Amino acid sequence: MTAASTAKGERRRHALVAAAAQLLAEGGFDAVRHRAVAERAGLPLASTTYYFASLDELVEAAVEHHAVGELAEVRTRLRRAGEHVNVVELVVDMLLGVGSAHDFDAVLLRYERLIGTGRRPYLRPLMRRLGAEFHGLLLEIFVAGRIPVDAARVDQITALVDGAVVNALIEVHPDPRGVARKMLLSVMPELDR
Repeated sequence: MTAASTAKGERRRHALVAAAAQLLAEGGFDAVRHRAVAERAGLPLASTTYYFASLDELVEAAVEHHAVGELAEVRTRLRRAGEHVNVVELVVDMLLGVGSAHDFDAVLLRYERLIGTGRRPYLRPLMRRLGAEFHGLLLEIFVAGRIPVDAARVDQITALVDGAVVNALIEVHPDPRGVARKMLLSVMPELDR
């Protein structure tokens, strides 16, 4: 048994991943550095290299931690909504990241995570798996809201909203979530009921 497989080791590893995920959400990929993660977790600097073989492995764990947390939050909200599903808000949160109405960081992290994968090939398998989970949950949201869509339609909706939001980010639009809502409602007016 190694120290990393003990309960204390698991707690430390989890603290490092959670700290890295917070830094990722606050400052993007560049914010996740060994020293910053160790300081945020309240652990010695050497713990980052003890529990993770590389910074890439730590970044991957942080991306997964953040995305899994978002999926869990939306699943919980969907379950709690019962018959009164607010499809628009759940879809916007799925596509832009769970956040408040003016949470620019959540939106930036969502798109940085997607685009950053192009420069970080080690993230591709994780992002493909997470993408399938996100896609499946989007379908569940539409089904729960009694909106008939298929997988191809969900892909189309995602692409349209993503394009509108990226343009809003380029223009430094103050409300990318509002832009996403507007695009979503323009291509699916049946949601406005």
